[in-house]
Amino acid sequence: MISVEKAFKRIVDTAKALPTERLALADCSGRVLAGSISARRSQPGSDVSAMDGYAVLSSDLTGKEVSLKLIGESAAGMPFGSQLASGETVRIFTGAPVPDGADQVVIQENTGPAEGGIFTDKMANKGKNIRFKGYDFSEKQVVLEAGTYITPKSLGIAASAGHSHLMVHRAPQIALLATGDELVSPDAKKFGAHETVNSTVPQLQAMLRDIGAEAIDMGQAGDDLSSLKKAIQSAKDADILVTIGGASVGDRDFMQQALSEEGMTLDFWKVTMKPGKPLIFGHKGKQQILGLPGNPVSAFVCAMLFLRPLVDKLMGRPAPLPTGIPIPTATDLKSNGPRQDYIRARLIGGQGERHVDAAVSQDSGQLSVLAQTDGLIVRPPHAEAVKAGALVPFIPF
Repeated sequence: MISVEKAFKRIVDTAKALPTERLALADCSGRVLAGSISARRSQPGSDVSAMDGYAVLSSDLTGKEVSLKLIGESAAGMPFGSQLASGETVRIFTGAPVPDGADQVVIQENTGPAEGGIFTDKMANKGKNIRFKGYDFSEKQVVLEAGTYITPKSLGIAASAGHSHLMVHRAPQIALLATGDELVSPDAKKFGAHETVNSTVPQLQAMLRDIGAEAIDMGQAGDDLSSLKKAIQSAKDADILVTIGGASVGDRDFMQQALSEEGMTLDFWKVTMKPGKPLIFGHKGKQQILGLPGNPVSAFVCAMLFLRPLVDKLMGRPAPLPTGIPIPTATDLKSNGPRQDYIRARLIGGQGERHVDAAVSQDSGQLSVLAQTDGLIVRPPHAEAVKAGALVPFIPF
């Protein structure tokens, strides 16, 4: 049995980002950029107006009423093609190129009509209401660094910089294999008293898809060696095989044997944590294998601590061990035993007065408690008792 920290090092710290692939922008959200990208153009590509108004020479403005001759118009995509001289003005719209010679835009609210043009009493303010060429970014400037987590907002700047595709780290394909003769699907027409609904796979699928991984439900295998081995073989092409159940020491817990007989090299089995002690980790060639406990709360906690960071690492994202942020506890907490305890807890109180309130029941079979809580209080091995108000590490879900 090894510590949580050692287990994390073996599972996550030794993993490497998956190879890269070139994807269209619309398919890149949630991925990690494999290399920095530079702008193929400046944005804006020329000096443009920030407002609707009139392009002028600031030297013509005195703060007293002056009349200017209107000689044309500049619109986005349809620039005014001539030089602006003293005493002249051009009607200009937001985003339109500023005519050569002009160095200020007077907004239309600060003008009035005059014979052959406009009048204004604005003061000279060179550069007013103009976005200069390269105001956002310049040609050849790095606009996204390698390692950037791609979101819709970063896709916008990539497109603006002239990129229709990006090189990103490949998303891992994860096979989820639930085991147990007692399992039935949530859509079963009726449920027997001896049956248990397969709740862990939907939880993990949602967790994994939220972070950009491809989660594949491999169905359910029975509690017999032949069925398990056949199911393991069907998942041979996945980057990660996640098994659920059969990882303990019961007479019908065949998972470790089945994995070994199918070629897995065992790295470790059992972690000094609660819940989640009977965790299996090993390799089969390039495939990483994570054997989660069958208990749904235990599986969820193990997935939060190990599986989600492993996916982050494979996708090129930072993947630290979740250790929590210090928040005051709302109640006294008793001393802890030899295993690192992850206590389900709610966040209570208003902003600036937040506390974490440990759930009364910590039975790892109660999904109702998990659903009503907001995260995990971390209690290290042999931690001393603490009083209400003391700071404790809290990992939000």
